[in-house]
Amino acid sequence: MNNPCRIVGVLDNGADGLSPRALAHIETADLVIGGARTLDLFASRLAPHAERRDLTGKLSQVPEWIRAAQAEDRRVVVLATGDPLCHGIAGFLQARLCIEACEVMPNVSTVQLACARLGLPWQDMKILSVHSHDAGEWHEGAGPEHGLYELLRAASRHDRLAVFTSPDNSPDRIARMLVSEGLDVRFRIAVAERLLRDDERLVTDCTVAEVAGRRFAEPNVVLLWRDDATRREVLFGLSDDSFHQRKPDKGLITKREVRAVSLAHMHLRTDSIVWDIGAGSGSVGLEAARLAPDGHVYAIEKNAEDAAIALDNRRRLRVHNYTLVHGKAPQGLETWPDPDAVFIGGSGGELADLIRLCISRLKTGDTLVMNFATFENLAAAIETLKETGAAWDVTQLQAARSRPILDMHRLAAENPVWIVTAQRGQP
Repeated sequence: MNNPCRIVGVLDNGADGLSPRALAHIETADLVIGGARTLDLFASRLAPHAERRDLTGKLSQVPEWIRAAQAEDRRVVVLATGDPLCHGIAGFLQARLCIEACEVMPNVSTVQLACARLGLPWQDMKILSVHSHDAGEWHEGAGPEHGLYELLRAASRHDRLAVFTSPDNSPDRIARMLVSEGLDVRFRIAVAERLLRDDERLVTDCTVAEVAGRRFAEPNVVLLWRDDATRREVLFGLSDDSFHQRKPDKGLITKREVRAVSLAHMHLRTDSIVWDIGAGSGSVGLEAARLAPDGHVYAIEKNAEDAAIALDNRRRLRVHNYTLVHGKAPQGLETWPDPDAVFIGGSGGELADLIRLCISRLKTGDTLVMNFATFENLAAAIETLKETGAAWDVTQLQAARSRPILDMHRLAAENPVWIVTAQRGQP
């Protein structure tokens, strides 16, 4: 294109941080689009005839502004911060115009600057942005609908993170989320304030918990890193002792052998959405969450004490893509996203209705898995599956574990369990 829109990366040192070519485009532009702060930075360098447009709160209108100006053969410059293709406006504009209609002229990103100030290599940083709408304070068990969810999930999986913040989604709010989820002790933190301004400051002398109670000058970038190599969490095959269970009625847990086979039948992918109905101590749902780190587990448990134990297990195991509701299914399940896999460990007397609901919400090829220890529940489940036209099969699992006897060992049988798997029938 003969007259592309130039998307120019700028920093708070203004013209001093630009190449002669980038600065020439700004000085000769007919239309300059940017945020109020970036427009003010270059106010003295714009041509007398240049039109200025503040995009604050009007981002959706920017592509049409550019199209209209280009149709009149006007020269257009969009002022972006740092690297416009690193959580910046360039990707948004290219998706709505075309690549040929734009020329990106990147600058150093503020993440690169912050890492340089601290002496941290940035090539292995996980870079995220919460520079968007006000996400609100984090609350335990929040799901993908929360604006800080992706950051939390990244913090549980990566050793180094860089975060573009906003006035609402600020360093202290991020720190409070990490504290509430027990991740604060894993990370060191730095906040880079007002980079390249006269009052630039790098705050490195705070713990995450201390940052949670402080405010920082805008704009800023947050860096999080671990100094030591943290031992990775076990994803599959956790021992029964890894989970707290209700006492004295110990045993409200899907035992490891049954759990392993049940999870195998669920055919989980890294991004699976999982329902765990009758969560008990949470063992199946929490292990499923580890196997689907890019997905989410929605769990429900009617017994208040068990629900509290499941939440405690969530905290202890540091599983963050897991939301548990204290309630009796199927109430509330209509608000959950359609699942890729469902596990029913307890039905609260609503087995037939739950099976019908789950089969209706599953996509073709996705799986419902149920565990039964009684003939009556097994028979009721099979009868309901037949009524729905689902494809199903049954596996009986009988395991035995070693037990000490005097100075020797013997095998003691565990209770046999039927594992029923079902998929939606072909239409």
